[in-house]
Amino acid sequence: MSSNPSHGFQRLLLAASLGICGAAQAATPVFVNELHYDNSGGDLGEEIEIAGPVGTDLNGWSLVLYNGSATQLNRYDTINLAGVITDQSGNGFGVLSFPAPGLQNGAPDGVALVDASNTVVQFLTYEGGFTPIDGPAAGMAGTDIGVAETGSTPVGMSLQLQGSGSQYEDFTWVGESAASFGSINSTQSFAGGNGGGQPPVSQCGQPATLISAIQGTGASSPLGGTIQHVEAVVTANFQGSGNLSGFFLQQAEADADPATSEGLFVFSNTPVNVGDRVHVVGTVTEFFELTELNNLSSLDVCGSGNPLPAPVEVSLPFAHAGEPERWEGMLVSLPQTLTVTENYNLARYGELLLSSGGRLLTPTQIALPGQAAIAAAADNALNQLLVDDGSNIQNPDPVIYPQPGDLSAANTLRSGYGVTGATGVLSYGFGAYRLEPTQVLNFAADNARPAVPAVDARAALKVASFNVLNFFNGDGLGGGFPTARGANTQQEFARQRDKIVQAIHELNADVLGLMEIENDGYAATGAIADLVAGLNQLAGTARYAFVNPGVNKVGTDEITVGLIYQPAKVQPVGSAAILDAAVDPRFIDNKNRPAIAQTFLDKTSNKMLTIAVNHLKSKGSDCNDINDPDTGDGQGNCNITRTSAAEALADWLANDPTQTGSHNALIIGDLNAYAQEDPITALKNAGYVNLIEQSVGNQAAYSFVFDGASGYLDHALANTELTPQVKAVGEWHINADEPRALDYNTEFKSAGQIAGFYAADAYRSSDHDPLLVQVFVAGDLDGDGDADSADAGLFRQQLGKCTGASGFNAEADYDHSGCVTMGDYRIWYAHYKAYSVAGNAN
Repeated sequence: MSSNPSHGFQRLLLAASLGICGAAQAATPVFVNELHYDNSGGDLGEEIEIAGPVGTDLNGWSLVLYNGSATQLNRYDTINLAGVITDQSGNGFGVLSFPAPGLQNGAPDGVALVDASNTVVQFLTYEGGFTPIDGPAAGMAGTDIGVAETGSTPVGMSLQLQGSGSQYEDFTWVGESAASFGSINSTQSFAGGNGGGQPPVSQCGQPATLISAIQGTGASSPLGGTIQHVEAVVTANFQGSGNLSGFFLQQAEADADPATSEGLFVFSNTPVNVGDRVHVVGTVTEFFELTELNNLSSLDVCGSGNPLPAPVEVSLPFAHAGEPERWEGMLVSLPQTLTVTENYNLARYGELLLSSGGRLLTPTQIALPGQAAIAAAADNALNQLLVDDGSNIQNPDPVIYPQPGDLSAANTLRSGYGVTGATGVLSYGFGAYRLEPTQVLNFAADNARPAVPAVDARAALKVASFNVLNFFNGDGLGGGFPTARGANTQQEFARQRDKIVQAIHELNADVLGLMEIENDGYAATGAIADLVAGLNQLAGTARYAFVNPGVNKVGTDEITVGLIYQPAKVQPVGSAAILDAAVDPRFIDNKNRPAIAQTFLDKTSNKMLTIAVNHLKSKGSDCNDINDPDTGDGQGNCNITRTSAAEALADWLANDPTQTGSHNALIIGDLNAYAQEDPITALKNAGYVNLIEQSVGNQAAYSFVFDGASGYLDHALANTELTPQVKAVGEWHINADEPRALDYNTEFKSAGQIAGFYAADAYRSSDHDPLLVQVFVAGDLDGDGDADSADAGLFRQQLGKCTGASGFNAEADYDHSGCVTMGDYRIWYAHYKAYSVAGNAN
């Protein structure tokens, strides 16, 4: 970068002020257009008018007035300018006028037009020429305008430019015309020529400012608001309807400063082609913090087919937040393999978020709240880059990623996909640096759609948890839409229902906890009954039933939790229990949704399990009314509310809320807390084991993607007795990785997209992934997770014992006769043999 960022433009304007003529004469696009300084009697209405292209921002500009007397040759006053030139000509030009009381009229005198960077744009003299000795025009030989006013000039007259053109050099001065300050002169027209009907003079090869000088070393241009000449090669063209309405230029003439970019966006739809060398004149502007050139007064194509500069190799993570600024507007290439870490706005804005080293993880998934999580968030911020589609259209059709084929239900682009060698221009907009690709991005399906988590043949019972994203069924009779949440129409609900039903059907859990189902009771028209009816219709049999906790509604929220189960596999024991503020004031039930617990008897293993399904208060909710705001430690709003609820939940379960005597407890649901957050820590401190952490690991596990980062809000935690009996834990990644456009919604989609983005399958049935926990080994009487000789010994001890006898273990009474008999032994032995086979297989 030059020590004087505007030295090229200064040379250009100095040449104009010195009156260099001929075909190569430099242009002065902003200039003094009208002047009045003397008249008969007392001087009245002294004024100076400036003309220029539409959008020229004169804020920070000035008129410096000079006394040309041989004994003076210095400035005597400065008029500060303000305002933006608007179109008064219909051709993109206008004027602004400024009072100049005290404008001197003793020969000779002069006026210098100075821009916001203190560069002299024009130095004119009247009644003779001279060279000032101070101020911004020091050393410049002024150009006499050749006309003058006298003490006999009538009031209301002025000196004006006349002719046709687009720059000062196209016009000539004429004396004593009726003043027209604030309007285009009566004998003047802005027609884009250089006067006399001659074609405009090409600017190609004329002095131009280096792009690096325009970009500067900071986030914004040091030349903002000034008119600059730029000559460079078109590297990327995003002109045309719906695109970015412009193109990118880059200069091979790089300066020696790596902190300054050699690329620049030009806002113009005047046709150009990639490889054209163009000379443009326009105003430097920061548009949503992107440095660009707009309000062009001229664009000349100086040659075509020029080689493009080689892309600069860039890699993630960035060294610091400002590092990408040095490449703004330039061709760049990212040779490393990058991962799609978010696709939330793929169909809305054509955007994807990329990261290096795999997907980004939510800070509190892997780091403790506080400084560690804040540091992880800072690392995430440096390790991401948006990929855009070169368009400013919302909800584009088609959605061009992935290629070939565009986005569809059958041609998804999941988070976790990879791309290598992404190449394009680095731009900025809406608060983020973004790559506008100039080459096709070839995404590798590194995270293909998964099958259902494998069934562990050793396990007797499968328990799932699934947030079904506002499953609201209207009035239950086909109408009643829109409701408070969820589908807006019956058509949308049918699409939503089909996807949710398919996902649960394939998951095939024996017991499934639900979150975000409509809290509208347990009648046949209720949402949970509707869901079960859909499942049974698909199965062709009454496979599922739902738990009715014996109340009309659970809590006061629009959504609630629920439990469905397969009666052929399990049997509810006792009644469901509800945890709310009436049970424990720590559980604030107008924030958290009340929890439901139900004990089930697994018909295969003959073991009981109490399952508590939960949905704690969200991070984005407002808990300021109970003094529980976001403290900035990474846990979001309402963390105390969630933590208190978790503590209450653990204490409640410890006291057998279903009064069944079950020793095995499993907490499932959307706890709205990531793995390292306080609510999970509270449950672990109470003796619960985080099964996802234990089986999958916090570096690999996720059920939700938010703000470009993955983590799991959906949990399964087992108490001490249950933990050794857990055989398998898995997440089914059918939702979090999928573009949201593939869900049931029809808004913001074309007719073709309503059909093409949708399939009645499990994928993007919700925004959360379900999880599956497989527990209990049939024949495991000692609860250590296997069926072996130790269990055989225990069974022998149970033979002949009946209900009420000391040490009676109901788990050994497989036929529920009330006594342990040889018939029970034959059942136990079959389990023992089956486990031996399954254990070897696993």
